[in-house]
Amino acid sequence: MSHKAGFVSIIGKPNAGKSTLMNALVGEKMSIITPKAQTTRHRILGIVNEPEYQIVFSDTPGVIKPAYGLQESMMGAVNDSLVDADIILFVTDINERHDESDVIEKLKNTQSPVAVIINKIDKSQQEYVFPKIEYWKQELNPSAIFAVSALHEHNVAGVMDYIIQNLPEHPPYYDKDTLTDRNQRFFVSEIIREKIFTLYAQEIPYSTEVIVTEYKEEEKMDRISVEIMVERDSQKNILIGKGGEMLKKVGTYARRDIEEFIQKKVFLQMFVKVIPDWRNRKNYLKRFGYED
Repeated sequence: MSHKAGFVSIIGKPNAGKSTLMNALVGEKMSIITPKAQTTRHRILGIVNEPEYQIVFSDTPGVIKPAYGLQESMMGAVNDSLVDADIILFVTDINERHDESDVIEKLKNTQSPVAVIINKIDKSQQEYVFPKIEYWKQELNPSAIFAVSALHEHNVAGVMDYIIQNLPEHPPYYDKDTLTDRNQRFFVSEIIREKIFTLYAQEIPYSTEVIVTEYKEEEKMDRISVEIMVERDSQKNILIGKGGEMLKKVGTYARRDIEEFIQKKVFLQMFVKVIPDWRNRKNYLKRFGYED
């Protein structure tokens, strides 16, 4: 019996629901989900394994016009995901006002089948769905269009069936027990970053990077040390809060999720460090995993 395997790239504008869709398709929480846009910075692989197929999903940063070095690296990750995709899922918000010309431009140059995923239909009226479907038929002429609510997993099974049908015949790319290409340290830093996006307003989350500097696995508890980078002293003060109150809150929420993720007790230490303009400095972008 033949085996199918392929790479499925999920692209779209910020806050369209790409990460929510990927988590629903993979069945695991791989990507940060917050109401704020541009929370995904890295290309994250989530792998679904069955005896007869392997699907390698790629969640990508939202497509934007880059304003600084970090965003340029993020858009590089999007372009890379289009080059090696066997199938592309273009996720668009049902309430999007057709301001997606930069995404469409990227899709016009691909040879891979494209499915349009009209997301968040739970936040719209049924009468708006059909005109949206017609719009995307005319605009992109994709191989399929799905109206879904990724948050409530409505019609996500239909998207999965489409993917399986269109996967090429190929041996598995990864061992069948592999769930992602990312290590435990990466997911710990993403969990902490998610809490920062949830708890802080304005520019603080976007100016922040989280690096796991030490990870010691012990029999009864894992000991984790983390550095949180910001660009200015004023951001450091806000992040820490009066008497360290805000940082303590980040640690409490993050530790709870990390323990659930690794199924083990955690001792978490966090330190805040100022690196001026790190988002534009190539040496730091490389150190933080944004540059090859």
